[in-house]
Amino acid sequence: MLGRHSNCRSGCRAIASQPRRAFSSPRIMRWSKCAATGTNLIALDFDGVVCDSCGESSLSAFKAAALLWPEIFLAPEAEARKDELVEKMRAVRPVVETGYENIVQIRCLYEGVSVDEMLASWETMLPARMAQWGLNRAEMVQLFGRVRDDWIAADLNGWLAPNRIYEGVAGPVRTAMERHQVYIVTTKQAHYTEILMRDMASVPFPPDRIFSQTVSGRPKGEVLAALAAQHPDAVTKIFVEDKLSTLEKVARSVLRPP
Repeated sequence: MLGRHSNCRSGCRAIASQPRRAFSSPRIMRWSKCAATGTNLIALDFDGVVCDSCGESSLSAFKAAALLWPEIFLAPEAEARKDELVEKMRAVRPVVETGYENIVQIRCLYEGVSVDEMLASWETMLPARMAQWGLNRAEMVQLFGRVRDDWIAADLNGWLAPNRIYEGVAGPVRTAMERHQVYIVTTKQAHYTEILMRDMASVPFPPDRIFSQTVSGRPKGEVLAALAAQHPDAVTKIFVEDKLSTLEKVARSVLRPP
C-alpha cells in the first residue's frame, strides 16, 4: 500500500489505497492546491480503471501467437487449452505494462510457466524470453495492433464483446467531462480506447485527450507533468491508476517534497 501524504503548505497531496490484487480497485493520486472548489485536471488510466479488457487482450494474444508460432498455436493441443490459457492470463494481467506482452505471456503459460512464477519475475522473464525467441518490441506492438485491427474490421461486435466497462464508471466520467479537464493516459493504443469509450461506455471521448504510451513511448509521469503545465489553474490534479508500481513511479516523478 502506498501511504498517504498530505501537506497544505506545500500544496501537494498524494493518496493511494488498497493493496494490489488481480484487478484491484483503482488508486488515486492528487497533486494539488488545498482549495476544494473549481476546475480540476483529471487523468485516468484506462485498462483496470475504466475498462476490464483482459478477455479481449488474451484472445487477441492467442490470435497473434497463432500467426507468430503457427506450429504451436494452430495445433489442436493449443486450441484445446485456449480456455485454460485465457483464465491464467487474467491471473497474470497485473504485471502487464503494454499490450504486446500478452503474446509473450501466453506462450510462457503454454510452455508451463506457472502463474506465481510469472507474477514474481515478469520484469526479468519478459526480456529473457524476448531474446530467447528472437522477438522485437516494435514488431510485436505492430503485430498485436494488426490482429486487433483485423478483428475489428471483420467483427466489431465480436471484438467488443470480451471487453467490459466497469459498472458505475461511465456516468461519472461523462459528468466529469462536463465540469473538468479530463484526459486518458494509457498504454493502450488510442484508437482502441476511443472505440471502447464510444461503443461500450457510450461516452464520445475526444481523441486529442487520449495519450498512448505505446505510440509515444513517453512515461506517464512526463505526460502528467505536461498536462499540469498546460492547465496551471487547475485547483486539483488527479491521476487514477490501478497498478501500484506505476503510481509509485509517477509519484516520484511528479510530486516534490515539501
